[in-house]
Amino acid sequence: MATKQESLPTQQFVDVQSIEKDAIILKNGGLRKILLVSGTNFALKSEEEQGIIVYAFQGFLNSLDFSVQLFIHSRKLNIDDYLKKLEERELLEENELLKNQVTEYREFIKNLVTQNAIMEKRFFIAVPYDPVQIPQVGMDLAEKALGWLKSKTAKTPEQKKSENLEESLEQLEKRVDQVISGLNQTGLRAVPLNNDELLELFYNLYNPATIEKKVELENA
Repeated sequence: MATKQESLPTQQFVDVQSIEKDAIILKNGGLRKILLVSGTNFALKSEEEQGIIVYAFQGFLNSLDFSVQLFIHSRKLNIDDYLKKLEERELLEENELLKNQVTEYREFIKNLVTQNAIMEKRFFIAVPYDPVQIPQVGMDLAEKALGWLKSKTAKTPEQKKSENLEESLEQLEKRVDQVISGLNQTGLRAVPLNNDELLELFYNLYNPATIEKKVELENA
């Protein structure tokens, strides 16, 4: 007998605990920073230039003593604002010839996007840092016996957790700087995403249908 399957929230399938201080904090204590990386017209480069870029990128990867994740996010390009500006330009244009040209160009762009899925591609690199977790077997008998001698000013677990997070973020930031510097040597520019940009990225990744539906409704 078939049973009704309850829908589970997306959060249960995502390893992210929180996003703060421009970093992703995972449920296992690991940290991640996401860099937005510029693209390059590799196919338009000469064979010599392509070889230089490949060699530089190979050197960049070999210089890292930690792993990174590269991924591409593709989604339909929304040019509504661009079409709206063209329409406004069309209404303000007094020269009849130029006005007709703007009208034809706007219709051409509109038809092109309607008949063909124009995709926007964005390139990202995820930089990780996973603090070493030392399991706590238990308190030593002597330490337990002399526990009452500890200072009343001892740090609370929350304070220790905050300090550990700050130390981990510093180590992660060093890795980020290393990655940005290495990419610059290959001719690529990279910038870390802030909290709002990270939230937007994850929303777009896990709600692609919602984004496309919104665009379709706006175009209706």
